[in-house]
Amino acid sequence: MQGQDMTVASAIAEASTRPVVSANARRLAQNAIIDTLACMVAGRTDQSTCSVRDAFARPGSGGEALLVTGGKSSPMLAGLINGTAAHALDYDDNFLPGMSHASAVLVPAILALADLEKTSGSQLIDAFLAGLQAQAHVGDGVGQAHYTAGWHGTSTIGSIGTAVATAHILGLSVEATARALTIAVSFASGTKGQFGTLIKPFHAGMAARNAVEAALLARAGMQARHDILEGEQGFRELFAGDPQINWQTQDILAPTAHIIETAGVMPKRHPCCGSTHMIIDALLDLADKHNFGADDVKTVDTLVGIANYRNLAYPAPVDQMQARFSMQYCVARTLRQGYLGLSDFTPAAVRSFVGDDLLDTVTMRSYSLEEECAAAEKLPHVVTITLRDGRVLQGGRQFAVGTNRQPFSDSDRLRKFRDCCDGVEGVDEIYGHLQKLDTAGNLKIVQSLFV
Repeated sequence: MQGQDMTVASAIAEASTRPVVSANARRLAQNAIIDTLACMVAGRTDQSTCSVRDAFARPGSGGEALLVTGGKSSPMLAGLINGTAAHALDYDDNFLPGMSHASAVLVPAILALADLEKTSGSQLIDAFLAGLQAQAHVGDGVGQAHYTAGWHGTSTIGSIGTAVATAHILGLSVEATARALTIAVSFASGTKGQFGTLIKPFHAGMAARNAVEAALLARAGMQARHDILEGEQGFRELFAGDPQINWQTQDILAPTAHIIETAGVMPKRHPCCGSTHMIIDALLDLADKHNFGADDVKTVDTLVGIANYRNLAYPAPVDQMQARFSMQYCVARTLRQGYLGLSDFTPAAVRSFVGDDLLDTVTMRSYSLEEECAAAEKLPHVVTITLRDGRVLQGGRQFAVGTNRQPFSDSDRLRKFRDCCDGVEGVDEIYGHLQKLDTAGNLKIVQSLFV
């Protein structure tokens, strides 16, 4: 079947699993996988990860899939725990086409089904690229209104698109891959109302587990409705929010550059909600240009998108989870020291900063719905700083550091890897081996990170 005769799921399965030979695309995928592995290590002792482990991982239960928290378990549980760890500190990448933390779902899910002794690095990259493209296609059919309405794309779109990746790592046919995708639609859930709580990173783990289960069910012959994405009472009808948005199968099937080369995934420079990042980067741009410090600042006004405003619900955070979703905390802390690091988001760090006067100088507002609808492209996030000497400085950004438009440098990536893997023996040597992932005959190097 071709074009209009195909279901959307079949078109996504066919388009997403085409071989990707672009050296640039494969390099970008390798970077994303390495970044996510580091985030998994950094998040393995977080309370959210430990809660999932303590709830489900029976000591000595064994299994074939490696846990970042130690030991082995079933592939489903490995996806759940490792996915939670990947997203626990909100340091993992963003993916705008899927409105998701794409890699935090993809990497744990495909690793859970990989044989570390036999699966090659190139197979891991192939599966990652297949799932990322699928997440983009799924996101296209529901649009930004899906995210603005309050759905957490990481666990809705992430569950569905990642099923293509897990099917790929299992070597399933295109037809079985399409079935895995349709099965995963029944798992789609997760609301942004949970942002700032421990259950939010669990959404990534839940999505990884969902994708593992969907692929295994498809391999075992489970059936689901073929047109569940576009059909009546299906995913688009229930989740899109905008009845005019839909998929066109001929567009999905059209040969184009891989999404990782066009939109790209966005690794995080700062270990907090991505909705703060353009403001923080614009603030650092201004500080570098105008040479002012925290004590020079009278007020800071921030202007962001509606969805970003709704994400940042904690002007006066009381713990580290809320602090990651607080524009006031992230801006004030950046002003004090010129950067944000993992050590700024611990219970002790947040408690010690509660009384800082800078928190009260930071305000946040959003564009109106009319302004966003009328805009031809994404509106910039704008920071306006009034200094005590009377100067008013303003800066804006339409993208954060880490995007394809301003990518991380080699030193940026290594510095973040070291920060996340602090305490891991031989971290630089491991990083060097991971740089050759696409030519590695197996994935045993991952075990060095997980012990």
